[in-house]
Amino acid sequence: MTQDVLADILAVTGVRGVLGARIDAGTDWAWHASRVDGAALHAVTHGSVWFTVGGGEPFELAAGDVILLPHGSEHTLGSDPVIRASSTYEAISEGIGRIGTGEVRARILCAHYEYDTPPFQSLPDVVVLRGADELEDTIRLLGRELAHPRLATAVILDSLVDILLVQLLRAWLPEQPTWLGALRDPVVGAAVAKLHADPAREWTTATLARETAVSRATLTRRFAAVLGEAPATYLTRWRMSLAAQRLREGDEPLEQVAAAVGYTSVYAFSRAFRRARGVPPGRFRAAARVST
Repeated sequence: MTQDVLADILAVTGVRGVLGARIDAGTDWAWHASRVDGAALHAVTHGSVWFTVGGGEPFELAAGDVILLPHGSEHTLGSDPVIRASSTYEAISEGIGRIGTGEVRARILCAHYEYDTPPFQSLPDVVVLRGADELEDTIRLLGRELAHPRLATAVILDSLVDILLVQLLRAWLPEQPTWLGALRDPVVGAAVAKLHADPAREWTTATLARETAVSRATLTRRFAAVLGEAPATYLTRWRMSLAAQRLREGDEPLEQVAAAVGYTSVYAFSRAFRRARGVPPGRFRAAARVST
């Protein structure tokens, strides 16, 4: 059930991998990455690497470990926890970048993710998955494609980095105190799955509670404890995400978009959308067309 909700969220928010690179690192090196919009992922495939995120304490990752920075936080990679990147910075572009001196002592695969709507608000600044066996085959394919580019390599890289993100989240989320992990709660998980399956239905707390076989009080209490909001608030936010996807990707009249997300009035839909997104749906669609 949680995996279905995760798939919905990744699809609706438009998460996509946009960069694949491999760093071959020797000794005495550091690479600094400024904060960016989107998310960053690094997988250590050989040796070990020291990471510092923001102003935090350095920590070491070994071969098989993967780190995700869901909010694109500023970070530094290096061969030593005390080396600073100011004098050894090198831009790593798509492909393979060589950094440091001497023989290769570490290899890191890098990916960057963009999205249309932020999908990771509830995740911490740093997600670390150690000994990521579930990701091993994908990482191997990604490294091979980067090392030996051929026809359509760019297409394959984009697909592989998307798969890598899903595999990481699928392996890490279920045991974490994030809202997606908390969807293992049988009441909230079942209720959210029903909202995702039929977002246009005239849901009330009473009908959702009845469908989930609990009382209204229980449903409200569990939603507040797990998601920090009421069922109606979650449903409205999800409907606006679905509407934004339709506006970005299609040419349906506003009447059809409104009906698809549970509004019988274009006026009511437009007012709700503007409240959620800061602009009316027509202007949102126009801006999305310009940016693509």
